[in-house]
Amino acid sequence: MKDNMLETIMQRIREAPRIMLFRHIRIDGDCVGATKGLQEILRQSYPGKEVYLIDDQHSDYLAFLGPDDPPLPDEMYVGALGIVVDTGDRGRISNPRYALCRELINIDHHIEKVPYGDYAWVEEERSSACEMIAALYYAYRDELVLTPRAATCLYTGMVTDSGRFKFRGVTGETLRYAGMLLDAGVDTESLYAHLYLKDFDSLTFKAYLYEHIRRTENGVAYLYVSRAMQETFGLTFEAACTCVSSMDSIKGCLCWIAFIETPDGDGSIRVRLRSRFVTISALAERYRGGGHACASGSTVYDETEVQALLAEADQLVADYKATHEGWM
Repeated sequence: MKDNMLETIMQRIREAPRIMLFRHIRIDGDCVGATKGLQEILRQSYPGKEVYLIDDQHSDYLAFLGPDDPPLPDEMYVGALGIVVDTGDRGRISNPRYALCRELINIDHHIEKVPYGDYAWVEEERSSACEMIAALYYAYRDELVLTPRAATCLYTGMVTDSGRFKFRGVTGETLRYAGMLLDAGVDTESLYAHLYLKDFDSLTFKAYLYEHIRRTENGVAYLYVSRAMQETFGLTFEAACTCVSSMDSIKGCLCWIAFIETPDGDGSIRVRLRSRFVTISALAERYRGGGHACASGSTVYDETEVQALLAEADQLVADYKATHEGWM
């Protein structure tokens, strides 16, 4: 797969002596894997280039992929080529110094609300940004170098953003790229241990959650995780956010939502929305968020907004069930 946009992006990369990589706030496996994987590919393919990844957001969950680069002065950004990965709009770019770069490339798989970047490669149907970087490598495999480290980073993002290859965006091409990455030397036993082993406190938290899952009339499962609850179980905010996956296998519940109080001090509540069959991205956008058709995020600020979002989600599921067959 080589098209005009990919060739344009590759040409800008070839010509740039310095490249700065960027990703979205509230980092996850896909944006971390994609930026780290791309950095490793570019550094190994073009040893004479400077390729930096600088971000002040960190994740214990993804620490096994290694640290980012140390901070650099603003002048290092000036004149550099910026590449933003896995970020649906400018406001979600975690490092604001992207604005100092002379040009910006946008590589993303989110539903695009406001286009940005001098060059944009956006494929909303892709399962992950890591899949897109894998596709870029494959298209230029005679020029680019894929190391086991790069493959591990990209495979991490593909696994986490696709729900272990269960979500709607997974295609035969997704699995073929995953196979290519495995062939490059991914240690899956170690990788899955890092991603999915749980400490005992997190298991007691999950047991607590199962007793407190609630359902709306038409089939929206939901949980509310307060700051006090996070402190009681010794959870990081990141660990608390994973509770949304505890509700993904309830028959008749086509949408499941986790409300997690943030440590930001502004009263914000992080909302993680997931669904089966039902498209929920537009709902997330109405509450300061967005994302994919069946996996999105948003932010609310009080109980009134929590109840309003739940009511809209319940109506969404009711409408879907009334007009479709075959749902479970």
